[in-house]
Amino acid sequence: MMKDSLSYALRNVPRYTSYPTAPHFHSGVDAETYSDWLGSLTPEDSLSLYLHVPYCREICHYCGCHTKASRRDAPLKAYAATLAQEISLVARHIEKAGPVRHIHWGGGTPSLLPRQDLIDLAGLMRVLFDFAPDLEHAIELDPRLVTSELADTLVKIGVNRASLGVQDFDPAVQKAIGRVQPFEVVAQCVDQLRTAGLDALSFDLMYGLPGQTAETILDTVEKTVALAPGRIALFGYAHVPWMRKHQRLIDENALPQASERLKLSHVARAALAEAGYVAIGLDHFALPTDSMSIALANGSLKRNFQGYTTDQGEQLIGFGVSSIGRLSRGYIQNHPDVGHWQRSIQANLLPVAKGVALSADDLARARIIEELMTNYTCDVTPVCRSFGLADEDLADAFSALEELAADGLVRVERSDNDNARIRITDAGRPYVRLAAAAFDAYLADSLASGKARHSAAV
Repeated sequence: MMKDSLSYALRNVPRYTSYPTAPHFHSGVDAETYSDWLGSLTPEDSLSLYLHVPYCREICHYCGCHTKASRRDAPLKAYAATLAQEISLVARHIEKAGPVRHIHWGGGTPSLLPRQDLIDLAGLMRVLFDFAPDLEHAIELDPRLVTSELADTLVKIGVNRASLGVQDFDPAVQKAIGRVQPFEVVAQCVDQLRTAGLDALSFDLMYGLPGQTAETILDTVEKTVALAPGRIALFGYAHVPWMRKHQRLIDENALPQASERLKLSHVARAALAEAGYVAIGLDHFALPTDSMSIALANGSLKRNFQGYTTDQGEQLIGFGVSSIGRLSRGYIQNHPDVGHWQRSIQANLLPVAKGVALSADDLARARIIEELMTNYTCDVTPVCRSFGLADEDLADAFSALEELAADGLVRVERSDNDNARIRITDAGRPYVRLAAAAFDAYLADSLASGKARHSAAV
């Protein structure tokens, strides 16, 4: 009989937007390493480009992103100039590569970059890289700062998807998290984007925020559905004031208790499903006609640092402060402070702070984790063989799954030829991060040493 679901929901595990996870990156991977990895790309390696802009007009209390507040445009213009230098610098290290299939501007609020800088940066990427005809070009937006001029500019530079930070529509919750944006503001933003021709919209919502109740989150879902975004991300708020000091502005006594937080998740998920959205992975939903629902159905759904994605680029190249790239041979992360990042680029050096080279064991576990997180199933034996491993090399993972299997959250199946398949059951889907964590060879040591702290599983 399954133990109390709350005991599973409270376990602290990574979100697995990468494996190994970022706390295991180290300085042994440097600019020289990254240069070698870039130089080894081939025309068969399609690309995904990520641009990080670490500025907002103000910092919301709940924010977990690497960003800072700036009321002036001067730092933004200087940042854009260095970003252009970095794009050119990286391009010079690539001898051959396939087309760019995905571009994502994240932050922060990347649309704060001056209009001409947005145009110039997009034009520079088009000159230095080959763009695929079906390129998805996405940007994260603050609905409070969207104007008709910005919407037209985004369409002009080729942006064809926008993600809006909504979080919650309840006025009291908005005040508690330091982000007041009435429903009318978001509705106007949506209208401006659609009028400009930018129809592919995603909304970010959150549960577990201070003052949220089942009634308020249902009202947020209802208002969201009325605006009909193609995709919705429903994230659990991660309260990590030891990492993000501004989160101390949130009254911890107003945060939902663990059982209430779990209820908020269930209520919101059920309401979105009833509204016709397809549940995708841990925390995404999409209309049946959206490309993300189609990717889920045909098995091409992916997961990276932006969460669930239809991005089919084999190699992810990150630009900007703290951005992370993922090439076949490993991960790299840029310097986290603007000054160090700028000085490196001005010295004609790739601004790498750390990273990790991937072993065959890492690659196999990463593949299994991604398949579990996206498709809720994985044929483990063929994955192991493709990286020169056997099931026995992952004996620790199979042992870790036994508890979940006993409670009906996963099934470990063996075929006649002894191939192993893992399936996440319907009951286990909310806890899929726990099944993924079974394959994390680094997790036990990092938790024991205090090297990494993670959010609750649900």
